[in-house]
Amino acid sequence: MPTTKNNKSLGLLALAGLTPYQESADEEYMNEPQLDHFRQILSAWRIQLREEVDRTVTHMKDEASNFPDPVDRAAQEEEFSLELRTRDRERKLIKKIEKTLKRIEDDDFGFCDCCGIEIGVKRLEARPTADLCIDCKTMAEIKEKQMQG
Repeated sequence: MPTTKNNKSLGLLALAGLTPYQESADEEYMNEPQLDHFRQILSAWRIQLREEVDRTVTHMKDEASNFPDPVDRAAQEEEFSLELRTRDRERKLIKKIEKTLKRIEDDDFGFCDCCGIEIGVKRLEARPTADLCIDCKTMAEIKEKQMQG
């Protein structure tokens, strides 16, 4: 059974109407077809997130009621609060997607910000906004855990 991360990646690919990129053995890393592939994924993802924001605004306008019952009012406020938190996370993700699209334009996409090695096509398929290789990301998470506890 696929993991949640794989399902998210498959959802992105299905959204963009793309299949995972198949590298050939002699292919140069982050060549134009690869960059186009990731540009399409990121652009489609950004569009989807923006549509979600629009739906949320419309939903909140349409559903906003002043319920006389305090329990009903509290339930609606909690629902709106959850939606707004989700949209805030998505707003941050849109900014990260735009930053990643800029990296593609600047020919800086696909390489680790920390050590400079290739992030890898498979990792980028799973997380198109990744800016660290798996080793640097693992080390960053370990350091973060150590700082917390």
